[in-house]
Amino acid sequence: MRRLAAALIALALPLTGAASTLAAASERPGSERPDRRGNVVTPGDFTGYGFDQCLAPTQKAMDAWLNKSPFLAVGIYISGDSRACRQQPNLTPTWISTQLAKGWRLLPIALGPQASCLDRFPRYDDDFKISPRPGDAYATARAQGAVEADKNAADAAALGIAAGSTLWYDLEAFDLKDTHCRESALAFVSSWVTRIKERGFVSGFYSSASSGIKMLDDARLQRPGQFALPDRIWIARWDGVANTSTTYIGEDGWRPGGRVKQYLGGHNETWGGVTINIDSNFLDLGAGSQPTPDSHCGGLKVAFWKYPDLTPTAARRNRVKVLQCLLKEKGIYAGDVSGSYDQATVAAANAWQSQSKLRTSSTFSARHWTGLLAAGSTPVLKVGSTGEAVHRLQRALNASGAGRLKSSGLYDARTGAAVRTYQARRSMPATGVVNRSTWKKLLKGVS
Repeated sequence: MRRLAAALIALALPLTGAASTLAAASERPGSERPDRRGNVVTPGDFTGYGFDQCLAPTQKAMDAWLNKSPFLAVGIYISGDSRACRQQPNLTPTWISTQLAKGWRLLPIALGPQASCLDRFPRYDDDFKISPRPGDAYATARAQGAVEADKNAADAAALGIAAGSTLWYDLEAFDLKDTHCRESALAFVSSWVTRIKERGFVSGFYSSASSGIKMLDDARLQRPGQFALPDRIWIARWDGVANTSTTYIGEDGWRPGGRVKQYLGGHNETWGGVTINIDSNFLDLGAGSQPTPDSHCGGLKVAFWKYPDLTPTAARRNRVKVLQCLLKEKGIYAGDVSGSYDQATVAAANAWQSQSKLRTSSTFSARHWTGLLAAGSTPVLKVGSTGEAVHRLQRALNASGAGRLKSSGLYDARTGAAVRTYQARRSMPATGVVNRSTWKKLLKGVS
């Protein structure tokens, strides 16, 4: 109990444990202090795939997996004395800022005091379990929850995780039938949720579908208003199905936008020559990945399922307008967006073909369309990606004949299927991930 009493004193301390150590390190003369102003709220609105693992990977591994794997979100253990991987040599403020800048969605996880009836804990001499003492509505467990939330929030802030991000508390599977074990865990989580939100973070909770998740759902349905429940839940249910459903709880809870499911347990995967032991997850959070608007030349329609050849004797006016518009946006064409495939338009098209190192011709072919529609920045794209680059990708895939896609700006399952078709046709690994090599083919007009 001396350890517990000492921990309760920490309610008054602004920084504890790893947070104070990390903060001190960041203040040492000559130490690297990354600019955190660009750190976005994470994971934000997202629908797609993620992985989690005990040890935060090296930068080399993260880059390899960004470019080759289907995952765009990563779970990292940032806090908690009961973590298996207490030492995190790769996990620094710079690591956090770098992953966010590269487009990763982060899932910061804390694993502190665990349920009292769980034999595997405590792991170490200096951690402890949730107190099962029932006095005053499990007041000791509630105090522990507030202490842990302060610690977890401080650790997150020290790493540069922005306010408004979701912090996840990991409560490992326990015996739901043990009353004091269950009720003390529920009291702990309720207090943790309240305090973590007071500290400016969104509250998330990870547990097995049959224990911790069911505990919360039972409280939601049978004792509404009696406990502070997390904003988001992360369901461990290894059924191999990449969705956010489980038979252990109803479909109405934490929807829309409040669920993650860990659908595969620990296993090795290799991407880009790098092997990591991971759990696999599917996320549907916030508003989810949403279509994005795209506008050209005063609202001109530039997205079509087909882009036929344009010749001086055969040219659809609406497709010529697309050509003129895109060339005008690139500063190559100065005329009106008239739909007339005239000499000025052909000359501008030839100038673009020459700049792009494509054969110049008065015929604007599928090869040219593919390259022109793809032209622009070349970020890594995969399921869950959104934005202007996705619009370009979708239109270029249509021009190449690999798909019949709506230009939505959302990389969805249909877009992924078209990407794999395109990659397979070009004898590339059909990963569905659009990286530098896939963009290179598209920009060259390879159809």
